[in-house]
Amino acid sequence: MAQVLDSSSVNFQMDPVVLDLGQRFVDAGFELSLVGGPVRDLFLGRVSPDLDFTTDATPDQTLSIIKRWADNFWEIGRAFGTIGMKKSGFQIEITTYRAEAYDAGSRKPAVAFGSSLLDDLLRRDFTINAMALRLPSLELVDPFGGVRDLHASVLATPGSPESSFSDDPLRMMRAARFAAQLGVAVHDDVRLAMSGMAERIKIISAERVREELVKLVNGAHPRAGIDLLVETGLAEFVLPEVSALRLEADEHHRHKDVYQHSLQVLEQAASLETGPDGPVPGPDFVLRFAALMHDVGKPATRRFEPGGAVSFRHHDMVGSKLTAKRMKALRFDNDTIKAVARLVELHMRFYGYGDAGWTDSAVRRYVADAGPLLERLHRLTRSDVTTRNQRKAERLSFAYDDLEQRIEVLAEQESLNAIRPDLDGAQIMALLGLKPGPWLAAPTSSCWRSAWKTVRCPRRRPSPSSWRGGPGNPSPPSNFHRNQPSMPKQAPPNQRSPK
Repeated sequence: MAQVLDSSSVNFQMDPVVLDLGQRFVDAGFELSLVGGPVRDLFLGRVSPDLDFTTDATPDQTLSIIKRWADNFWEIGRAFGTIGMKKSGFQIEITTYRAEAYDAGSRKPAVAFGSSLLDDLLRRDFTINAMALRLPSLELVDPFGGVRDLHASVLATPGSPESSFSDDPLRMMRAARFAAQLGVAVHDDVRLAMSGMAERIKIISAERVREELVKLVNGAHPRAGIDLLVETGLAEFVLPEVSALRLEADEHHRHKDVYQHSLQVLEQAASLETGPDGPVPGPDFVLRFAALMHDVGKPATRRFEPGGAVSFRHHDMVGSKLTAKRMKALRFDNDTIKAVARLVELHMRFYGYGDAGWTDSAVRRYVADAGPLLERLHRLTRSDVTTRNQRKAERLSFAYDDLEQRIEVLAEQESLNAIRPDLDGAQIMALLGLKPGPWLAAPTSSCWRSAWKTVRCPRRRPSPSSWRGGPGNPSPPSNFHRNQPSMPKQAPPNQRSPK
């Protein structure tokens, strides 16, 4: 977890926009406090342009205060007591003190406005988010030990976890998400409550669950988040295919089980992401989720062979279909579903390359099948090597290095072929019966210079007009056009080929 600052070290100096907003509410006779994640992030040394505030003003009263002050505002969350706005680059949400709980079987919270800041903080998800900064006085309000828990790297709830998760069952997913993002240890009471109430996640919409899952997978410690989902039983309702992996022993006995192998592949894939200017900027959900799901076809394809061997034939194809089905249930968009499922389908394609050399055509098919996912496939394939046999790991790494080098060589060759003129200067002179001269340079030399400098230039053939209209620049003979389908099939009748 990132270093947590002491209260005395935190710079509570706020932007003038924030202080101005606080003063406007005070002048109108209301309270306003910065609350939740933005306050937590101050102790982590982070500053966010997205700010959450809470107030005793009703939505109507909030609107009357900010309507002419904000650059623009919206009322989409008004039913939940929230008014949103933008001001000087900040995105702001102001919510009336509230209490909310889900009725049994309901997907939507029943909202009731609260009466005090303390009551509002008590109903927040975790102690590290149950801190407030009063405005404009900048007084820190931390009634449940949020700063203490940040320093201890512990995730606990302000009240009983059962009450917190009953208020909003999505908080169980948020617990796993914070474990992945912040690297915090989940308090035993929270873990027990998650195990006992896991089935309650079914009342939450798939879209809300998906949003938390994406944040979890993209976190700095995704393994911790997935582990928490699986150990508490929450994954049975969110990612049952991943839970099922714990039952499958690895076919080569290289790992504790396929589940642990999949978590290791996830971690290794994340470590291979690039910076913002690289081919796979991290965090990359498509790569990470494909790494997590790449072996989910194994439980359905496990076969015991004569002699005691275990096989998982076609688990890549089966896993691809299972992955797509799960992502559809979680309401992912079609492009993301197709990309992840395709990577799962292709993750075994490389194996065998080191034992039986591929032809150039086979390498080209590999590249063509991967398409725009090639860079991700490179990283997924390398991540799938988790054997403890160092010699085998080195052999696989060497084989994939060789494959990537061949891909580069073939790409350079095809790039050169794409810009090379169909005929070189000697062939043109032989066909035309001409001697070397300045006319020969125009249609060929610029492309050749660019090719040798590995600078791509358009593929071009001498245009008909470049062969006419001047001494030493005659029209080409009719037999020349048989090799040039983009040019006229025969020379104009008023021009003759040179003798």
